[in-house]
Amino acid sequence: MIQERTLPDFNAATAQITKEEGLRIYEDMVLGRLFEDKCAEMYYRGKMFGFVHLYNGQEAVASGVIKAMRPGEDFVCSTYRDHVHALSAGVPANEVMAELFGKATGCSKGRGGSMHMFSAEHRLLGGYAFVAEGIPVAAGAAFQTKYRREVMGDETADQVTAAFFGDGACNNGQFYETLNMAALWKLPIIFVVENNKWAIGMSHERATSVPEIYKKASAFGMVGVEVDGMDVLAVRSVATEAVLRARAGEGPTLIEALTYRFRGHSLADPDEMRSKEEKEFWFSRDPIKKFAGYLIEQNLASQEELKSIDRKIQATIDEAVKFAETSPEPDPGELYRFIFAEDE
Repeated sequence: MIQERTLPDFNAATAQITKEEGLRIYEDMVLGRLFEDKCAEMYYRGKMFGFVHLYNGQEAVASGVIKAMRPGEDFVCSTYRDHVHALSAGVPANEVMAELFGKATGCSKGRGGSMHMFSAEHRLLGGYAFVAEGIPVAAGAAFQTKYRREVMGDETADQVTAAFFGDGACNNGQFYETLNMAALWKLPIIFVVENNKWAIGMSHERATSVPEIYKKASAFGMVGVEVDGMDVLAVRSVATEAVLRARAGEGPTLIEALTYRFRGHSLADPDEMRSKEEKEFWFSRDPIKKFAGYLIEQNLASQEELKSIDRKIQATIDEAVKFAETSPEPDPGELYRFIFAEDE
């Protein structure tokens, strides 16, 4: 059975992106896709271990939301499917790949691996292995921004936090408790539900009494928006509005992005739960191909320009693999380091 909802109309022409913006978004999406493809290759070659959850197919959500924010200033909180969020937030591909290899040069010093990407420098609050675990963490980051501005008088404190999570997380208590607090305190936060239709092997339609997650915002007096998560311009449009509202002190927004993962739940998943018909339906909506077609159609880029970006990104990823392979293992003598905060 093909799972689909009628999506709100969106006129891409109203997005009004420049050529520079378009190429920047395209490059970010391609980086995410090719990076994940390389991860699959490295995993099956025995270079990575443990559980690895890939993001293929969902690139429009990460790029559309994070590229509408201020890099290095606003906060991003991820899930266990966190590699591409890290890349979109500006964490170098070298550091993300090295972390996946468990090397000391990784963004989490080799301690986190696939599900625990973190970078204080890039305001990436972490990946989280437990479902819905990052939602209250993101609210904490948003609260400190509001507290610094309103209580401590810090006029520079206008950061926005984006909390990413899947449809399965919306049946957890943390989701409801945190949305309630965020609405009460008008926190500068955006809750981004990446509804890819499946929570491991559980169909979303079978798991919740109200499948339209964005409607749950109304219970808290919060703005709720549904968007086509396979259309980066549509995502960018609603994210830009949500960021402006949050930064202006008007409170949180719940964005439900209807998307689809092109691979199994993890690389250990044979992906036999979903029908061939369903997968082919969503493959035809590939967000990267869709955006590439838009850029060419609107004369914002040529085919050769896009191919040049593809080659550039592939070289970046090949370099990341070399960097990871030649980086040192964590020093066993530092086994207990980074457990507690250190004096600067």
